[in-house]
Amino acid sequence: MATPPDSPVEEHAYELEPSRAPKPIPVALEELCRLTKFTKQEIRVMYRGFKTECPEGVVHEDSFKDIYAKFFPHGNSALYAHYVFKAFDVNCSGAISFRELLVTLSTLLRGSVYERLRWAFRLYDVDGDGAITRQELAEVVVAVHELLGRRAPPGSPASRVDDAKANEQVDRVFRKLDLNQDGVITIEEFLESCLKDDVITRSLQMFDTVL
Repeated sequence: MATPPDSPVEEHAYELEPSRAPKPIPVALEELCRLTKFTKQEIRVMYRGFKTECPEGVVHEDSFKDIYAKFFPHGNSALYAHYVFKAFDVNCSGAISFRELLVTLSTLLRGSVYERLRWAFRLYDVDGDGAITRQELAEVVVAVHELLGRRAPPGSPASRVDDAKANEQVDRVFRKLDLNQDGVITIEEFLESCLKDDVITRSLQMFDTVL
């Protein structure tokens, strides 16, 4: 039997009604407390909201994009939402479970600078191979500009100016992060550079504005 949306979660964080979506393994409330920096009461409140908005028990990418579109109606949020969705979807299942959502939110909202930067690296490492290329960095930067409505229509004179500015930003940041100049940024280089350079940290934490 599913836990009623208005009742406290006790034995498990969630149980799902039968649906076409794969059924996530129930996660004990005590375990979620250990995995995150949220209290039991906070988890219960978030679970009730999650259950209301996502009755299947998981968030699919289309729904995730719809959420971003509502918050950023003046820009094109689809591409950036895609990258953030991938970073939330830790087990690469194509859907975000309550557990994945909670763990990531805990990192972003209450994690240390080190933890938040590790998550940022995951966001920019688009293909998940453990290194960030210039192309990957450029893709996410362009996605952020589109999200915030800062990119002119493709093909227009203004768009060429926007693209030139974005390329300059990407080149500048990439040179500083790629410490050994081998064409890729490793997690070690990323952390070392960001932790000692506030300007880079602010530049790369653009996602703080859009989460």
